[in-house]
Amino acid sequence: MSRDSMPLQDLPCMSLQGSMLSQSKRTIKRKSRGCLSEGLDTECTPTDLIQQWSPSHKHQRLISKGKENDCNQFVLARRSRRRKESTSGISWDSLPDELLLRVLFYLPLQHLLRMSVVCKRWHRLAFDESLWRGVDLEGLTHMGPALQQVLKTGVRRLRCPRSFVEEQHFTGTGPLQIVQMDLSSSIIPTSALESIICRCRLLEHLSLEGLQLSDVIINALSKNPNLLQLNLGGCSGFSAPALADMLKSCSSIEQLNISWCDFNNSHVKSVVDNVSAGVTQLNLSGYRESLTLDDVKVLVTRCPHIETLDLSDSTLLMADSFPVLKQLKCLQHLSLSRCYHIHLAALTDLGKMFPMLCLLDVFGVVHNSHLPSLKKEMPHVSINSRPFSNIARPTPASRLVGCLSDRAMWNRKCQLRFKL
Repeated sequence: MSRDSMPLQDLPCMSLQGSMLSQSKRTIKRKSRGCLSEGLDTECTPTDLIQQWSPSHKHQRLISKGKENDCNQFVLARRSRRRKESTSGISWDSLPDELLLRVLFYLPLQHLLRMSVVCKRWHRLAFDESLWRGVDLEGLTHMGPALQQVLKTGVRRLRCPRSFVEEQHFTGTGPLQIVQMDLSSSIIPTSALESIICRCRLLEHLSLEGLQLSDVIINALSKNPNLLQLNLGGCSGFSAPALADMLKSCSSIEQLNISWCDFNNSHVKSVVDNVSAGVTQLNLSGYRESLTLDDVKVLVTRCPHIETLDLSDSTLLMADSFPVLKQLKCLQHLSLSRCYHIHLAALTDLGKMFPMLCLLDVFGVVHNSHLPSLKKEMPHVSINSRPFSNIARPTPASRLVGCLSDRAMWNRKCQLRFKL
């Protein structure tokens, strides 16, 4: 058998030593001639060479077990494992929490939730309170569990109009951090809504338009003294005394929309007698047989700084209410749509009575054929340009549902938004 075809273990020991020595010499010559060249002057065995040129911080063990090592012909050595290092020198694990939170701030909601299952640290960062300050859940079906989880994150701006919430009681006893919330036109059980509102103390902007409420909810609203804008349009299920107590406590309200509620005369009087004196925009429309001239007199005396007033569909009002409304020196927008007892001739004097008036809505009172003559009498007033009221509404009703601008809430968009 030729030498080239012999098994490795049958090769002479000195031949193996010689080949390793010659290979070592070639390697040493390519390297620096310092201390490494000293090994050439001495006789070295393969074991000596391996131990000599191995990294000093890694001491290799000699494995002498097995029949192939009985004559000390072979040395089995493990190559040191190199640490995996990033080519850039920076890894995600080395970044501080503050920098990671800044990166996560730009992720959409679905990606943030997927990222939260990577590891415990990322789960903690993904649900950090700073990332969940503004959440938009519009379009999410079966929203109960998701809303339960969002409320635990310390959310401050919550938008979920036209949503469906199952029969669910939201757990937790601590106060919520919500400052702005829009639940307009949602389907939510009264008990579930109570469990949310009763934990709110910091509300400044709130819209519950079209919801079934209760005295418990109205009483809970009275514990939010910083409330600035409140939209209860089309709501029902609460009493006049509870409404009066709430308006007394919430003395900072600037915009109030309480139109088309299930009201009687007592409810209307609770509003005009207790609404905040500093209110600047008020929607009190829809009370055909409940709002009287005496109520208007009380309202004007109590709230002299009103700039926008909507008294539409108040069929008891006539032209004799104009001298009363004249006391509102700051009035800029007046809505008297479908107040059928007000005649066209009386409207022509409004331009002189209200020098700051710039918007007038008289839908149903003035026929389209008479609009040119009325506009000629009041050239500085825009007539019938606002078919819908925007008072205290988070999203103006004039915007098309589904467009990008429709996703704003009180002129601001939420950072985390659910996308279909």
